[in-house]
Amino acid sequence: MSDLVTSSAKPLVAICVGPGGVGKTTVSAALALSAAQVGKRACVVTIDPARRLADALGTGQLGNEPRLVSPGAGQGWPGELWALMLDAQSTFDHLVARYATSGAQAQAILANPVYRNISAALSGTQEYMAVEKLFELVESASFDLVVVDTPPARHALDFMEAPRHLLRLLDNRVFRLLMTPTRAGLRAVEVGANVMLRALSRVAGGQVVADTVQFFTEFEGMEEGFRARAKRADELLRSPTTSFVLVCSPRRDTVDEALYLVAQLSREGLEVETVVANRCYPRYGSLPLEVVPGTARGPLAGLVANMAQLAVLSSKQDEQLARVREAMPKAALYQVPFLTGEVADLEALQKVASYLS
Repeated sequence: MSDLVTSSAKPLVAICVGPGGVGKTTVSAALALSAAQVGKRACVVTIDPARRLADALGTGQLGNEPRLVSPGAGQGWPGELWALMLDAQSTFDHLVARYATSGAQAQAILANPVYRNISAALSGTQEYMAVEKLFELVESASFDLVVVDTPPARHALDFMEAPRHLLRLLDNRVFRLLMTPTRAGLRAVEVGANVMLRALSRVAGGQVVADTVQFFTEFEGMEEGFRARAKRADELLRSPTTSFVLVCSPRRDTVDEALYLVAQLSREGLEVETVVANRCYPRYGSLPLEVVPGTARGPLAGLVANMAQLAVLSSKQDEQLARVREAMPKAALYQVPFLTGEVADLEALQKVASYLS
């Protein structure tokens, strides 16, 4: 994956996508570590709520801001490895503070009950805030490479669509209607709006409606900043400096799901450039002609049986990898074997990274 860790005028982005349960978090961390080992400042970001990234890095707790996992000098690396785990609420709060016209406006919005509910429960918020955090890291120019560990396959598509979903919300007729009564020169609609609000009050309660009206009043003047930011974030996801890494395992079910994801990305004009097949079975060559599985006797009988089983599994594995190669003939394919233990520290992570170099 040298193309992902070489120097560039702009920070590079690697977005790791794939089915759940294939070691995507580990591969994402290993990719960032590979960059640190060749002298780059690399940061890996996870939006995986299972918190497996902290385990893979052996760091304990991760937060919403980049944490230096290990400086290069301490590990003999010329670069640095950083990591963070997304906190969508904190990221949303930071975005509000950025585009508020004043500190008072920011505080009013952050304290509004409607904002707290929207920021916590609105569909797509987690995915958009992940894109926002990625954009923030790239704009900071603090890193040579930012690696993003996305949710399992179908939710990864939500991650890719998040900026456009926000743009559609901001341009939605209902949203613009709700904003209209707060804008100067358009007070004529207030009579009709008040009729609608009185009807809503009978259903949802007066306080809920009052909080909602107050929220949109306080939001006035900020939507353009959100719109511009979402557009630039969407451009980043489709930039030449952004690459997609597909992580899968050589099983039919995960390959099926992975190829579905590749097809969906292709419809969006996005191409997977690198594939990592994780947890591959080893190959030990062919059995001697004189040895027939099931008939061997003595101390080698168990080994012969194991070798025969591995030969069958490797054959099935090759069939699935052939499907991947056929679907993505231009993509570079890396294979990471089963390891003897869990990837729970930097030493184990370096073993994974060695197969990606």
